[in-house]
Amino acid sequence: MAVGLFRVCLVVVTAIINHPLLFPRENATVPENEEEIIRKMQEHHEKLQLEQLRLEEEVARLAAEKEALEQMVEESQRPPEAHSAWDLWSTLCMILFLIIEVWRQDYQDGPLPECLGSDEDELPGLGSTPLQGLTLPNKATLGHFYERCIRGSTADVARTREFVEGFVDDLLEALRSLCNRDTDMELEDFIGVDSMYENWPVDRPLVCHLFVPFTPPEPYCFYPELWCSNSSVPLHRQGYGQIKVGRADGDPLGCICDKTKLGEDMLCLLHSKNSGARPSREMEDLLCAKECPYLDTMQVMKWFQRALTKAWHRIAHKYEFDLAFGQLNTPGSLKIKFRSGKFMPFNLTPVIQCDDSDLYFVSHLPREPCSGIPISSTEWLLSFAVYERHFLRMTAKALPEGACHLSCLQIASFLLSKQIRLTGPNGLNNYHLKTALLHLLLSRSANDWKASQLDARLHDLLCFLEKSLLEKKLHHFFVGNRKVPEAMGLPEAVRKAEPLNLFRPFVLQRNLYRTTLDSFYEMLKNAATLISEYSLHVPNDHASLPPKAAIP
Repeated sequence: MAVGLFRVCLVVVTAIINHPLLFPRENATVPENEEEIIRKMQEHHEKLQLEQLRLEEEVARLAAEKEALEQMVEESQRPPEAHSAWDLWSTLCMILFLIIEVWRQDYQDGPLPECLGSDEDELPGLGSTPLQGLTLPNKATLGHFYERCIRGSTADVARTREFVEGFVDDLLEALRSLCNRDTDMELEDFIGVDSMYENWPVDRPLVCHLFVPFTPPEPYCFYPELWCSNSSVPLHRQGYGQIKVGRADGDPLGCICDKTKLGEDMLCLLHSKNSGARPSREMEDLLCAKECPYLDTMQVMKWFQRALTKAWHRIAHKYEFDLAFGQLNTPGSLKIKFRSGKFMPFNLTPVIQCDDSDLYFVSHLPREPCSGIPISSTEWLLSFAVYERHFLRMTAKALPEGACHLSCLQIASFLLSKQIRLTGPNGLNNYHLKTALLHLLLSRSANDWKASQLDARLHDLLCFLEKSLLEKKLHHFFVGNRKVPEAMGLPEAVRKAEPLNLFRPFVLQRNLYRTTLDSFYEMLKNAATLISEYSLHVPNDHASLPPKAAIP
């Protein structure tokens, strides 16, 4: 019996090893006549089938003879467990043989030419040479471009920030004076974030981004629910969260029916017999979603816009300009319109602090092309803008004087903005560029960021971005990154979470990925020309800042 079993296994192994489709000869040359190839493969396959049938018949005959001779002895000596073991072994061998045969038939019947490659093989830039087609200007041209086109145009940054911050202080003070402290949300001081406060402004005109934290009136408070480490949350929802509104004592509706034993003839007006919460006007007044204790982003947006409008009407007589909303889908996108026709945009975004950390839930952000999946109105995006500003400041202290890290980010952002104007929006934005820079800052030594190495570090930044695009993987810098220094004070839930892939939408949306990759390589192709042209002719496309109007 052992000999017969060995022969059966030998047949299976021989069929697997000798099959040409399972182990193709990688170094064989391809003949020009395709019909001759198919004919020879069919003849070889028929020969293998005939040989396999002959071997199977011989094995079956030998097995039958041995079984007839040994059956009497084995029946009397073999315990009952051996019968089941032999049946199990025979069944497994048969299933294995059938799986191999079915797979072989499917592989043979499938269209071979289409299986030789995939759509990914046709993408540009998949060669071994990184940044194909990129010829960056020399150090002298890059330095001249930066000094004349970027550094020279940031002279108004301090004056712009001072003007906007002074006006926002006055606007928020007027808003607080109109609020009822017993029923309305309480606004805190604004926080400056993004490029204007990280010393790498590029956009024209200059735009200040300000966060305005707010809290509910007493005795209510916010209970943030962070979606970073929760495995039950879908991947496209990670990085978001919900904010539950409740009383400080933990009861969201302020009901005492769960704490006091009610009589049989008494009924709670807030809860049914099944303890389900009924719609409460109290929760809607706290900007919650309908029939839900979670804060609603749309309700917050409407409230903030109405509050800003009332506050501006209160102080409009002090200023010699008009204030209007900019983008309709952003609650705090404002625009100062001067009588000369010039304007100054800035963003004032209502946010909620996550516990005692520097994480903030952002009420509403403009929809990016790569995030096409709709989200619920109770889902808030988690912002690490304050942590990013702290990390850049902390890193700058360890870098050489005049380090080129922010210069690299400004040049890359400049190239991307010009490419978007040329070919339209794609899946890349400035946040992806900044994330790539943060990863490089953490992986490279401080001496690599000297001002004289601007061209090399810019090449590294674009190369890192290309690699991330081709792999469709760009991890969030803070979520799940345990290399971030503990001095940053990140919450443990964020440090221990699974890494968050910012390029995951490219896996789901192939058209967006193709558009983004084509646009990226076109940007690389046009980089040298753009830098050379703007080095010679610097467009004056940003408004000069008028002096602040006197307040009587």
